[in-house]
Amino acid sequence: MDSSLFAYHLPDERIAQEPASARDASRLLVVHRSERRIEHRRFSDLPEFLGARDSIFRNNARVLPARLYAQRQTGGAVECLLLRPASNDGLEWWTLIRPGKKLPVGSTFARDGFFSASVVEKNEKAEYRVRFSLERHASVPALADELGKMPLPPYIARDKSDDRDDSDKERYQTVYAAADKSVAAAAPTAGLHFTPAIVEKLAAQGATFHDLALHVGMGTFKPIQCERVEDHQIHREIYEIPESTQNAIRTPNSRRRVCVGTTSVRSIEDYLAKSTTIQTGNFVGEADIFIYPPRDFRGVDALITNFHQPHSTLLCLVSSFLDPNGTDGIAWLKEIYAEAINMKYRFLSYGDAMLIL
Repeated sequence: MDSSLFAYHLPDERIAQEPASARDASRLLVVHRSERRIEHRRFSDLPEFLGARDSIFRNNARVLPARLYAQRQTGGAVECLLLRPASNDGLEWWTLIRPGKKLPVGSTFARDGFFSASVVEKNEKAEYRVRFSLERHASVPALADELGKMPLPPYIARDKSDDRDDSDKERYQTVYAAADKSVAAAAPTAGLHFTPAIVEKLAAQGATFHDLALHVGMGTFKPIQCERVEDHQIHREIYEIPESTQNAIRTPNSRRRVCVGTTSVRSIEDYLAKSTTIQTGNFVGEADIFIYPPRDFRGVDALITNFHQPHSTLLCLVSSFLDPNGTDGIAWLKEIYAEAINMKYRFLSYGDAMLIL
């Protein structure tokens, strides 16, 4: 399949640089697949579309304020982005470092009074394995919570001194993120629109919520650069699905399974491809599934998602979901996106949402 099928023109002014004034003030483009029609609403209208017969699956991973600033021994500035733990004691992490060329294996950097760090290894992905020595924190995540800035995607313009960091720490995080799931290098952005009030209203209407955690990595922003979609090497992400959530996935009992975000879809479809039974306790897997048309969906009946970048694997997934087992969803998604751009929807992580029924 030609990867150019997933290209479209996204004007810079449509890329949201700030969240909406309130989480549920985001716009909501509702897609009715069976009727092949769309309507324009607000996210606060979501309870009109979901309710008693819905099981809602959401990624409760917490975004770590993973961007740390420090100095080299020469005094030069260092930016270190935490990606994932690399040792059992939690003191070694795979990271991205700038300027990497000035920090070869064996070099060090530090933030006086807080930590020192040494570069242990560099892999083929230009990721750096770093060992931290902490001066006043019990763990690297605790250090990041005090010192770190949110790892906003590259298309949201911020710099080291930006005074919007406190706001980003609140808004680039779902209201249901679990404190013990500080595992994400990027937000599961479809969930950013939910408020406690919407969750409570949906629950009062009979909807049930089921949590899972996918460790969202920076690979989610990697575009397809191959001529053929099939040749793209998809990124891998760890996920955890509790036993109760597994049960809700496998035994829907006539309930509609609604996924909040592509990360939830990715977790569920990968889990169903790799496990045939409900596992006791948490099922822990590594999602390496690449979803592109034509594709069937075994565990998802409806989807809440944001508007995604051109040439992205997420466009492939959403196109597949618009037309399961077919390829018509590619052209239809382009029509929907053209309408959204014309109607001045806000795109990408801090942008508006779609509900696909």
